[in-house]
Amino acid sequence: MLFFVTVMAAVCLQRFCELVLAARNARYVCALGGVEIGAGHYKYIVLMHVCFFVSLMVEVLATGSASALPPWWGYSFGLFLAAQLLRYWCIQSLGRRWNTRILVIPGEAPLRRGPYRWLRHPNYVVVAIELFTLPLTFSAVNTAVAFTLLNAWLLLRVRIPLEEKGVYEGEESS
Repeated sequence: MLFFVTVMAAVCLQRFCELVLAARNARYVCALGGVEIGAGHYKYIVLMHVCFFVSLMVEVLATGSASALPPWWGYSFGLFLAAQLLRYWCIQSLGRRWNTRILVIPGEAPLRRGPYRWLRHPNYVVVAIELFTLPLTFSAVNTAVAFTLLNAWLLLRVRIPLEEKGVYEGEESS
């Protein structure tokens, strides 16, 4: 149980720090003339993440799975930790342009540093990995499956199309 509580506290603290960083970066980008794309969907992204953490805690506490980790916990937790390294690489690569919102500076080309040299959306890979592996670490299979599917739908049907249009549209013709 101590491991579960420690991990959850660390991840929640990490999320809080990311939101603080995103707010600071948003002020910077907006001061440069940046605009937010698709602001209306952002509350649903936040709601999904809040529901994920609530679901994870409820499932783990209801089943008592935090007291006895599954045999695969080391693999899923190791992959979760590797995803965090990729997350920090994404944040470092975009610098003050990194954000949890879709912010675009008109006329500026997308940054192509770090993992963004190979993938347009590496941070979404991180989120997909963690929404699956963190619950599996504590045998919360229902949370892992439900939020992996919900996240895939939100990303593929809402978030990525907005980001593609706002960030990359017209880039191929340049």
